[in-house]
Amino acid sequence: MTVRVRFAPSPTGYLHIGGVRTALFNWLWAKKTGGTFVLRIEDTDQARSTPENEQIILESLRWLGLDWGEGPDIGGAFGPYRQMERLALYDEYARRLIDQGLAYRCTCTKEDLEKARAEITAKDPKAQFRYPGTCRDKDHQPGDKPFVVRMKVPSDGAITYQDLVFGEVTTPNNTHQDFVLVRSDGVPLYNFGAVVDDISMGITLVARGRDHMINTPPQILLYQAFGAKLPQFAHLPMMLGADGAKLSKRHGAVSVGEYKNTGIPPHALLNYLSRFGWSFGDEEIFSLDDLVQKFDWERCGRGDGKFDQKKFAAVTFEHMKSANLLSDDAYLDALKGFVEARGLQFDRELAQRALPLVRERGQNWANAAELMDYFFREEPVFDEKARTKFLVPAVTAPLNAVADMLEKATDFTAPALEAAFQQLLAELGLEMKVLAQPMRVALTGRSASPGLFEVAVLLGARRSVARLRKAASLAQSTEGEKAQS
Repeated sequence: MTVRVRFAPSPTGYLHIGGVRTALFNWLWAKKTGGTFVLRIEDTDQARSTPENEQIILESLRWLGLDWGEGPDIGGAFGPYRQMERLALYDEYARRLIDQGLAYRCTCTKEDLEKARAEITAKDPKAQFRYPGTCRDKDHQPGDKPFVVRMKVPSDGAITYQDLVFGEVTTPNNTHQDFVLVRSDGVPLYNFGAVVDDISMGITLVARGRDHMINTPPQILLYQAFGAKLPQFAHLPMMLGADGAKLSKRHGAVSVGEYKNTGIPPHALLNYLSRFGWSFGDEEIFSLDDLVQKFDWERCGRGDGKFDQKKFAAVTFEHMKSANLLSDDAYLDALKGFVEARGLQFDRELAQRALPLVRERGQNWANAAELMDYFFREEPVFDEKARTKFLVPAVTAPLNAVADMLEKATDFTAPALEAAFQQLLAELGLEMKVLAQPMRVALTGRSASPGLFEVAVLLGARRSVARLRKAASLAQSTEGEKAQS
């Protein structure tokens, strides 16, 4: 049997990372089995669904590398792939159930239902309202009154299914009321639309968050009513905030677009999300190919997981610094936009040479661009605290002496420059610690950087000498602050 899985987001907002985890597990299973990953847009919430939101979802999935074999943008044999373009199909399926006596047209108004609810509450304030079946045995015809279509739920028996994660699950039928399938405007409710789509699209496995387990029994009733083969079900544990509450933006769980703008490598995000509900021994770091190879449902757990910002940052850093997880070319391709966002012209050859100095330090691409900033400028932007602390009158002459040394250097490599610098220190009677920080501030504008001489080599003789002269001038006079401002 060919595996067909789907991800069916609603275009009512940005793509949340909980949705990404669901998409990822479906995508991994499709890739591992040679199956098809279907993208379907559930846009029946017409008040909030927008083409712009749909585009954001598609762009987010593309950035993550979760490609699909069928979808609204590329079509496929089972389209259309937007629910609002499938209304005729839902009408056809609803009529089939009505004709078989498995569903019925209900003309109860909102006021009728409120009255019935009030009557039940008056008798028992704690009673949970259930539709009383007013129209269950009536034969309302189209055109009589506005109607919704309701499912005739059996009052006895139970639904039992085998969940790939949670094992055998049983739910008595009498816990369900006659639920609405189609609203009076012809738009399906979630359970009906999802089942009709999954049947007509040949979906073989439905994987989603365990918060959907409440939807599975009524959906199975619909599969049975249509005489359709059940797909497999896999319900995934929830992603929670550190406080155990439902994951939200206040826990640091932002949209995929915001992670992209922050400079998080997409595969680092997928790596971290894969560990919510799945594990492979003690391994924490995976490439996307690793995940495809190692993923299976047997290794999925039932326990909910808490979003940990520190662990997420650690996973991200592992991807940033490892060429096995993120090639130099991919690193530089992404870095370019973050450098240019700082108003700088990106020099790829220079960035390639600087990469070994930054790769072990950059926490994400935005941070890496900040760490490389001074390489792409004619003059560095000074950190004021560092400038005030280290560019003092006493270092004026030594900085000029270092500039003279660099101007005369015939071998402009880091080892040669360091050897010449040590000789200069001996001649000046100075210790390294006296001049190292002023030099660092002079060359980079900041008090922390990679090795001084590696930085000087990358800057080149001209810029290095000019920066040392400028710093010496600033150090010489209390007018330095005015000159810098």
